[in-house]
Amino acid sequence: MEDLKEAKHWIGGEWSTAGTKRESINPATGEVLKTFEPLTKSEALKFVDKAHEAFGKWRHTSFKARKAILIKFAALLKNRTDELAELITLEMGKRISESRAEITFCAQIVEFYANGAGEFLSDHPLEVEGADAYIQYTPIGVLVGVMPWNFPFYQVVRFIAPNMMAGNTTLVRHSSIVPQCAEKIGTLLQECGLPEGVFTNLRIPHEFMEPLIAHKHVRGVSLTGSEAAGSSVAALAGKNLKPTVLELGGNDPIIVLEDADLEMTIEMAIKGRMTNTGQSCVASKRLIVVEKVAGAFLAGLKKGMESMKLGDPMSPDTDVGPLSSESAAQKLDEQVQKTVKAGATVVLGGGRPDRKGAYFNPTILTNVTPAMPSYDQELFGPVATVYVVKDEDEAVRLANDSSYGLGGSVYTSDPKRARAVAESVDTGMMFVNQPTYSQAELPFGGIKRSGYGR
Repeated sequence: MEDLKEAKHWIGGEWSTAGTKRESINPATGEVLKTFEPLTKSEALKFVDKAHEAFGKWRHTSFKARKAILIKFAALLKNRTDELAELITLEMGKRISESRAEITFCAQIVEFYANGAGEFLSDHPLEVEGADAYIQYTPIGVLVGVMPWNFPFYQVVRFIAPNMMAGNTTLVRHSSIVPQCAEKIGTLLQECGLPEGVFTNLRIPHEFMEPLIAHKHVRGVSLTGSEAAGSSVAALAGKNLKPTVLELGGNDPIIVLEDADLEMTIEMAIKGRMTNTGQSCVASKRLIVVEKVAGAFLAGLKKGMESMKLGDPMSPDTDVGPLSSESAAQKLDEQVQKTVKAGATVVLGGGRPDRKGAYFNPTILTNVTPAMPSYDQELFGPVATVYVVKDEDEAVRLANDSSYGLGGSVYTSDPKRARAVAESVDTGMMFVNQPTYSQAELPFGGIKRSGYGR
């Protein structure tokens, strides 16, 4: 599911726990901030039993009582925004302003579901001749969430808030590189008076997922992560007849038409590509521009990206922080170098800076062809790939030529044209004149190898 330093070894029918400490490392400096002991397999499975026991009571807890706890949780997020944002920045390198925005958004999500659950989950009457019938929404039990590091609070909150209000209990296996964030979420919920077992943070390696998913009390799994992780979890869940929701990788296109407001479009393209140092499944990764405006667009994109300052993610003056880890920076560098070696053109950047930390220079690549490694790979970092096409039809064809289908956007001054193009792109979400983004009220998810479910 992910490369873990604490990988276990199968010894005599039991999992070894030797050398399995989980480290919290500052990617800007390489400093080890804190270490955590992982759970054993038996400890992890006991938490499933506790979650199932808690479900017996939580499912009968009123919406009003559940809401009161979640509203307290939202208040804590608001009141401790700076503290929590600093923790995000220290553990995975997100710029401090973006970390604050993440915590603020989390509070909004919690309030949205806390306030709306009663209405969302109310009985739905059906018109049936000769009978009274209705659909009733009931909780299903213990759910497992496998969460990524790139939005360490948001991803968890997006999973637990609606499920808590629905009456389910949750077990979260968070990414190994953000253990402090994972622990903090649990601590905050305890402070709100959440009953034990309704939420549990599981510090376990990916090898433990098989017995966890197979546990008779686990009723479903939600995962946000890589294709490999999704495929693995979906196979385990299918084998055990457990439903899944998967939000996987993305190679989101933006389509720039000749009637677009270029100044605004360039600004949005940079925002869409560089937010969170480009480490987002819905980042604007493939920039598809009609040839009539391609020269001006590329010049503006280069000017904007080359002016961005790399630096300490805690500093308000920094435009580009580090990637989440040294291994992430190395992987991105390998992808870029292979693509350049295969014939791609480097317009800007193209490698790592000579400085300490997991940094990568803002990069623009052109002349990328289907034969090159990165054509249909997800570049998880500050690398924009620009494609020049003849017209709108070719832009749509290129946008659809991907195994991914998470998000995308189209830039044009014509609303009717925008809608027509948006509906022609084979992806889960399309936006007009702005990058793909998330909002509490909007369903979120993809198709093809980007996953399924919302």
